[in-house]
Amino acid sequence: MAGIVAVIFDVGNVLYHWNPRVLYERLIDDDRALDAFLRDVVTPDWHFQHDQGRPFAETSAELIARHPEQADLIRLWGEKFIDSVGPAIEGMPEIVGALDGRGIPLFAITNFSDEFWAPFHAREAALFAPFRDIVVSGAERLAKPDPAIYRLALARFGLRAEQALFVDDREDNILAAEAEGMRGHLFRDAATLRQELAELGLLRTPIV
Repeated sequence: MAGIVAVIFDVGNVLYHWNPRVLYERLIDDDRALDAFLRDVVTPDWHFQHDQGRPFAETSAELIARHPEQADLIRLWGEKFIDSVGPAIEGMPEIVGALDGRGIPLFAITNFSDEFWAPFHAREAALFAPFRDIVVSGAERLAKPDPAIYRLALARFGLRAEQALFVDDREDNILAAEAEGMRGHLFRDAATLRQELAELGLLRTPIV
């Protein structure tokens, strides 16, 4: 697809490892209790509210009302969320650097709380420096896979859909992007992504 001129990345589990277990496994010694807390208390659906723009003060108060015995651990989600975001995924900083070195425009669309994004972005400023713009779901109160967030991003980035390769680790997000006309890459590892980037002519050869 020769018309692709830009790459749009997801952030969590594409550029960086993200797993709430990393935060709480240091605080809850019993594996069964840890599993239950992550499954029944700080659930993905509960956290998705932050990605959609709800303040942590509101969501945590509601959750504490339902699970008062877990109040301290729930509060730590807000205080220590950045600790749940691990290091960059192996090979991805090199891909970002290589694309930037070739002058390929880089963007991102991330499902991320606006509150939590600011300290994380500051911590990782070096990797994000080449990115021309990043759409953060919590700031927009729109989250993937809502088609509206892709349309907003393309308009802001100044791209036609067919000009963009969208890289995400979730199939529903990829399908939504493709429905808007973008080419999707379901991320599994850096090596597979490098190969497609080379095939598209965005990198001369796969990085070794």
